[in-house]
Amino acid sequence: MTSLNCYIVSYDIREPKRLYRVHKAMLGFGEPVHYSVFRCDLTPRGKVEMAASLHDLIDPDEDRIMIIDLGPNDGRVMERIEFMGVHREHLDRKFIIE
Repeated sequence: MTSLNCYIVSYDIREPKRLYRVHKAMLGFGEPVHYSVFRCDLTPRGKVEMAASLHDLIDPDEDRIMIIDLGPNDGRVMERIEFMGVHREHLDRKFIIE
């Protein structure tokens, strides 16, 4: 099995219909951690598929998506993420896209 990397995906989508479509697509790749922010554990192929899916949904002249690679999901990912204030407990759901 290919190793997983953890990605943080954040997006700013200007038009409500596109925003809904992007959010719905992201639900297939990861879990929401904040409004318009997802955590995704993906194989290299899964990351490519996610990026291609998002590319097809946005207007590149109006919208913006940021993908941050936090590196291998080696059990230490949460050590690389810092929260302040109210912290929603980590969901047990796992997403693996191969």
